[in-house]
Amino acid sequence: MSSPRKLTSQDLIKWDADGLVVGVIQDSKTQQVLMVGYFSKDSLKITQDTGFVTFWSRSRKEIWVKGETSGNNFKVVDIHFDCDGDALLILVTPIGPACHTGAVTCFDGQIN
Repeated sequence: MSSPRKLTSQDLIKWDADGLVVGVIQDSKTQQVLMVGYFSKDSLKITQDTGFVTFWSRSRKEIWVKGETSGNNFKVVDIHFDCDGDALLILVTPIGPACHTGAVTCFDGQIN
């Protein structure tokens, strides 16, 4: 089995036309997908530097730290990128619920 490729440069990421990349946030212990968010180069760098997930808000057009008002942060355990370099998987230790509704995950709905 080969060793995982190491992300040492953001140049390996395929940023979209808006300079963003999607990130899937997953609980490192339960493997439950908690939420999806977008990262800019700056917000990814802040995430790497601080150890707390920091997104780019597409609606507000600004950087935001997950949990900055609620206290429900995500402590980064590991960051992976997919084979195409166009998506990130962020493994975290959640500090509180992920969703603004108070649910553990933002994915608590189901399509029948």
